[in-house]
Amino acid sequence: MRGTKTILTAMLGLTVAVSGCASLPDSSSPQAVGTIAREPTTTSVPPPAPGREPDLLLRDFLRASTDPANRHLAARQFLTADMSAGWDDAASATIVDKVDVLPESRSAERATYVIRANRVGHLEEGGVYRADEGPFETRITLVLTGGEWRIDEMGPGVVMDRPQFLNGYQRRSLYFVDPSGRTVVPDPRWIAATQDQTAAQLIDLLIEGPKAALAPAVRTELGSGVSVRGPITKADGRTTQVGVGLGGVRIDFLGLKPLGKESREMLAAQVIWTLANAEITGPYVLLADGQPLDERFPNGWTTADVASMNPLATSSATIGLHALRGGGLVSVAETGVTPVPGAFGAATNLRSVALSHDGELAAAVADTGRPAPEATAELLIGPYRDGTAARALQGESITRPTWALDDNSVWAVVNGTNVVRVVREPGTGRVTVLPVDAGSVRAVGNVISDLRLSRDGVRAAMIVDGRVYVAVVVQKSNGEFSLTTPREIAIGLGSPALSLDWSTPDTVVVARSASDVPVVQVAVDGSRMDALPSRNLTPPVVAVEASTTSEFVADSRAVFQLNNADPAGDRYWREVPGLTGLQAVPVLPG
Repeated sequence: MRGTKTILTAMLGLTVAVSGCASLPDSSSPQAVGTIAREPTTTSVPPPAPGREPDLLLRDFLRASTDPANRHLAARQFLTADMSAGWDDAASATIVDKVDVLPESRSAERATYVIRANRVGHLEEGGVYRADEGPFETRITLVLTGGEWRIDEMGPGVVMDRPQFLNGYQRRSLYFVDPSGRTVVPDPRWIAATQDQTAAQLIDLLIEGPKAALAPAVRTELGSGVSVRGPITKADGRTTQVGVGLGGVRIDFLGLKPLGKESREMLAAQVIWTLANAEITGPYVLLADGQPLDERFPNGWTTADVASMNPLATSSATIGLHALRGGGLVSVAETGVTPVPGAFGAATNLRSVALSHDGELAAAVADTGRPAPEATAELLIGPYRDGTAARALQGESITRPTWALDDNSVWAVVNGTNVVRVVREPGTGRVTVLPVDAGSVRAVGNVISDLRLSRDGVRAAMIVDGRVYVAVVVQKSNGEFSLTTPREIAIGLGSPALSLDWSTPDTVVVARSASDVPVVQVAVDGSRMDALPSRNLTPPVVAVEASTTSEFVADSRAVFQLNNADPAGDRYWREVPGLTGLQAVPVLPG
């Protein structure tokens, strides 16, 4: 594991790495796997600078390799004619960091260099980022031709230096529908596109469907056989210059199956939230075979028309902040804290608490008072306010509960390895404990110390042996649930993770056992890890709760809040009014 210094030097980019050049699916497409080439263009690209020394030419070549247009035409200008004809740029797309260009041999007309770097990313088909770590090394030979150095021998695939990759590519999310049809779920992709090509690329990828790991957990109304008729234009249909703030979008879909009202709304939500979160504004004129997708919106949809499926919606603003204080659940106001009415507010032995998304129910882990190795913890579920809490299970250890989207079930990890789903019957309050297939997670580590479901219920973020993973939640045909394809996303964290929570549907906030950078924010695909401010915090930070607007942490002194709307230069942790100077753990719904 890399040390603390590594995370500090790389925190404003991706501190992730990727494995060696694994074999990838064959493709007849002329674009490199993962690079999502822009449409062919006649625009000329700058040629290599004349008289360039071979080592500097190689660095220029890596910079040019981030432009996928016309089968990496910008990069091909650095190759000899024979090398260009034989170069398979579609073999792989590897992102590297800390590049060293080391001379191996050189004569008057031939030079060989070794490129050594850290692997920090790999793009798979469709712009899917895959995080891993490990060294990277390749040899490149150049020859002097026509008085200029050109690359004559190198391996297949594209190699991109991380800073240039971040300048040339953008992370955008496609949106698919969760199994219940209540909300949309992000599928992050990295694309290289000019402003007026972004909409077309995103819609093409949306039609292709979710990435393989996510596909079993989501739905889409844009199935096989669907295409777009003609170009995507502005809402008035008069121009194809579609982009940020350029007067809406008009898309005419072909091949849509007959859709009911609910399905039309879900399709619109997929398209609108995909475009809106890529800063492509409405109105969104959606057509099916030339006719309005929905007769209610002949002049276009807006985000307000699909607000019920907003992926960034949060319930914490209406339910409010709570806290675990003195072993009981309290509500937090600027003037202080008040125990909530009912069993959870009256308790004095709670270790952790989770509120349902609607704020009607609570789940808590309580201390049984018995010594180890007996069951020292028990999971309780019941009404937030009045009524009694039902005992669901006991164990030597139970992680902080986390609520599913339906608010009828909570997940937890018992004794570090057994993931369970506790279902509560709404009418009777009876609880049933069901196992979750977590074999794929246990294969990557020994102890799961924290598990949090995303608010859409489709992913689970976990701490396994101090490392951060995200798995996909899949419901099997028999109704059972499983955690599949766990991926480590915070590679290079440097210190063990202590606590985590979902900030947005595609970012996770992590508290780590370090004094310099105690809290970081990590992209769900592992492509970025960014330091959150540390000002005012006194490590260790032992707990974190997050929403789309704020992060809350408990450090060694009190509870602090970070407001995401604050200007970057004035963004720091502030003590929470009502909890000033109090030892407590913040609690948000969901």
